[in-house]
Amino acid sequence: MAGSQHFIVATAGHVDHGKSALIKALTGTDPDRLPEEKSRGITIDLGFAHLELPSPAPPASSFLLGIVDVPGHEDFVKNMVAGVGAIDLALLVVAADDGWMPQTEEHLQILTYFGVRRAVVALTKADLTPDEPGAIAAIRERLRDSPFADAPIVPTSVVSGRGLDDLKAALARVLAGTPPPRDIGKPRLPVDRVFTLPGIGTVVTGTLFGGTLRRGQAVVIQPSGKTARIRRIQSHGHDVDASGPGTRTALNLADVGVLEDVHRGDVITLAELGGPSEVLGVLLEISPRGARPIKDGLRVRAHHGSGNVAAVVALASGKEVPVGARMLAQLRLEAPAFVFAGDRFTIRDWSEQHTLAGAIVLDPDASRKAFRTRAYQEWLGRLAESTEDVDRFVASYVRHDGAARRSQLLLKSNFSAADIEEALARLVASGLLVPLGDFVCDAGKWQALGRRAADAIDGAHRAHPERLGLPLADLRTALDAELPAALVEGIFDSFVARLCEGEFVRAGSVVRRAAHRPALPEPLRAAGARLVQALAVKAFDPPSRKELTPDALSQRALRFLIETGEVVEINAELVMAAQSVTQAALVITQFIRQHGPATVSDLRQALGSSRRVVVPLLEHLDRTFVTLRQGDKRTLRR
Repeated sequence: MAGSQHFIVATAGHVDHGKSALIKALTGTDPDRLPEEKSRGITIDLGFAHLELPSPAPPASSFLLGIVDVPGHEDFVKNMVAGVGAIDLALLVVAADDGWMPQTEEHLQILTYFGVRRAVVALTKADLTPDEPGAIAAIRERLRDSPFADAPIVPTSVVSGRGLDDLKAALARVLAGTPPPRDIGKPRLPVDRVFTLPGIGTVVTGTLFGGTLRRGQAVVIQPSGKTARIRRIQSHGHDVDASGPGTRTALNLADVGVLEDVHRGDVITLAELGGPSEVLGVLLEISPRGARPIKDGLRVRAHHGSGNVAAVVALASGKEVPVGARMLAQLRLEAPAFVFAGDRFTIRDWSEQHTLAGAIVLDPDASRKAFRTRAYQEWLGRLAESTEDVDRFVASYVRHDGAARRSQLLLKSNFSAADIEEALARLVASGLLVPLGDFVCDAGKWQALGRRAADAIDGAHRAHPERLGLPLADLRTALDAELPAALVEGIFDSFVARLCEGEFVRAGSVVRRAAHRPALPEPLRAAGARLVQALAVKAFDPPSRKELTPDALSQRALRFLIETGEVVEINAELVMAAQSVTQAALVITQFIRQHGPATVSDLRQALGSSRRVVVPLLEHLDRTFVTLRQGDKRTLRR
C-alpha cells in the first residue's frame, strides 16, 4: 500500500441505541471496559477501539481509525463531551425502533459546537422496524439545516451482521474526502485516562492532535506546568518511536505521579508553546436548535479538550444571547486551562443538565480590564470574521498590539509557524506590515511611530538648538506612548536604522535631522565665549566644572561645546579645551619617550599642572589608548 492516514472517529447518540455493540461488531473490541458498565449494560465513560479500512480510491492505501465510544445517557454527557473535542468524523447512531431522542439532539449540537463537519449515520436495530424508509426519512429531516444534512445513513443490525460492510464502506468514502489531520508543530494530547502499570509507572492516553510526540522527548503537563519525559509511546497497542496527529496515543511518562501530577483534562504538550489562560475572548454561539438563551454573568461549565472548567460568561453587550444568535463574550475561568486561538468550547449549565452554546476562542490571553472598550471589541469582531483566514488573523493580531515578534506571533494558535511566516510575507509585500528584524510592525502604527519620532526630534532642535540632537534614550521614551515598552525595546534599533534611511542621522547616542547644525542661540553665545576664554587661560590647569558653570545658561553652553567637540569631558568634575587635551597628550608622550615610564608626579611637573587635573587626565588618556598604567607609572601604548 502507498501509505496510511490516521483519523479519529467518535460515536454519538442516545443511550441504548447500540453504539458500543456496533463498535464491537465493527472492530472486535468491546469498548465498555468498566465492571459497572458490564453490570448495568450502559456506557458510563469513554471507550476505545481501532479499525483499519482500505481507501476506496487509488493509489492503494488505508485509513487507521482511532475510535472513541462515548456514553449516551444524559447523566454522562460530560464524559461524552470529553471524547469528541478533537475528532475528524462522527459516527451518529440512531436506533430504528426508538428514532431521534433527546440525547441524539444534544449530541448533534455538541458535535456542531466543536466544529465537526463530517458524519456517517448508523441506523441500528434496523431489523426491529417495519418501516425502514420512514425511519431513514425521519433522521434526514432531523439533520436538515445541520452540517450533516447530506451525511450517508446506513441501516445496520449487529444481530444479523447486516450493513456492517456497508457502514465501513461509507466511513471510507467520507474519509477519502477528508483532509488528514495537520501536523502544525504544536502537539497537544488532552488526557482522557490516567493509570499505573506495575514496573512501568504512569500512563496517560488521549487523542493527539496538532503535532508529533517522540520517545525521550521532554514535555510539560498543562495547566500545572509540571515537566516530564516520554519514556515510551504506544499507538493502537503497538510500541512506536513517535506518534502524530489523528492517533489515539498512550504515553508512559517519567518523573510524574499518577494522582498528584496528572489528571483527566490536563494537556501533554511542549514548554515552548506558552502557558495556561484564565480569561478568554470568544465568539459565543447558540444554535437555532438550542433550548434557552445565555444571560450575562451566568456561571457555566466550559468543556474543552478532555476536560471542563467552571467559568462565568461576560457578554460584550446586552443582557443575554438569544437562541440562534452569536455574540462576542469573555469566558472568565475559575481555574486555568491550556487554550489556543481557534479552539472550540462547548458550554453547559452549571448543573451539567443542558448544553447551552458553543464558543470559538479569539483571544486566549484576554484581559478583563480592556473587554468593554470599543477598540477591543472591534478587534474581537475582526477576529471573529476571520478565524480560518490566516492572513486576516495575523494582520489583526499585529494591528492590535502595533508590533509583534515573529517567533512569538500567534504561538498559541492553530496556525503553524510556516502558515504564519507565509502570511507575514504576503502582508509585508502588500504594504500592510513593515519588517523590523525579528519583529513586524503594523503599517499604520509604523507611520504613527515615525510622526512621533519626528515630532520629538524637531522639538528637541527647537528647545535646544545648541545640542547635536535628541538622545536615543529620550526617543525611546517618546515611542512608549505608541507601543508597550517591551515592544519598543525589541524594535528600537531596527526602527532607528530605518528612520535614518530618510531625513534623519544617528550620531553616537543622539539622532537628529540631517539638515540640523548645532548653534548657540543668542543668550548662550556670550556664556560660550566666556567658557572658551576661561579654559584657554590655564590650558593644563583649568577651573573645576562647578566653577565654570555656576548657572543654567553656562551649563547649556558647556554641553554644546562638548557635543561639538570643542571641549572634552574628562570626567564629571573636569573639562578641558580639546586643543589643550591634544597638547597635553603630546607633552606627556614626548616626556615618556625621553625619560621612560613616568609617575603622576613626573607628568604633573612636566605639564605644570596639579594632581586634581593630571590624575583624571591620565585616566582619560588610558581609556583613549594613548598611555598604559603599569603599577604607579605610565608608559606609552604600542
